[in-house]
Amino acid sequence: MDQARFDGATDLGQACRFCLRRGAALFRDLTDEELTRFGQMQIADLGFLPGEVLYRQGDPGQAVYMIRDGMVKLEQFLPDGSQRIVRLARGGAAIALEVLLDGDCEHQAVALQPTRVCRLPREVLLRIEGETPRLHRQLMAFWHASVSEADTWLTLLSTGSARTRVARLLLLLSEEGESFEMLSREDIGAMLGITTETASRTVAEFRRAGTLRPVGVRRFAVDRGALAGISGT
Repeated sequence: MDQARFDGATDLGQACRFCLRRGAALFRDLTDEELTRFGQMQIADLGFLPGEVLYRQGDPGQAVYMIRDGMVKLEQFLPDGSQRIVRLARGGAAIALEVLLDGDCEHQAVALQPTRVCRLPREVLLRIEGETPRLHRQLMAFWHASVSEADTWLTLLSTGSARTRVARLLLLLSEEGESFEMLSREDIGAMLGITTETASRTVAEFRRAGTLRPVGVRRFAVDRGALAGISGT
């Protein structure tokens, strides 16, 4: 973990009872009695600023991260030194699940926005999973969600023209509200497998057409109907 700002520790019971995202939380199926029983297990409550690294590709697998708020990009570095952003993870997502299989971290995770996470030690999760079968089902649900999202990225964001890919990405970014924070041209290029110049040119084209409208500092709204037509979805 690099550049992390450690904000404190809390017990597992408190974290889940008062988390605003309890409905999407990893421990949502545990009863209050079970949360109390596991309550002495300390988890880290962490905050990251944009650009800060949660963990790096190849780090020893020590913890799973539950994103409470914000957005994280998951990057992979290829043998030739090139970089590819393979997924964005938002509030309610669990990342670094691969560490539960005794693996190292498969990605580098970097905050794109002010982000808060719960850092759940691997040994804590394995102990609870062994004592509470319902957690195993929940972990499998998170695995399935991660695989489904990866399939979506592979299908939608790696095929078609650059214009089509940018339109699909903007549709994904605008799913959760009326506006969203625009990613850097470098990140857009790394996600879609296009050059930074092509990403910049395509975003500028959408702005000129009114398909992409600035509504604040780095915040934009989109014409989802127009983007859907461009994206073919």
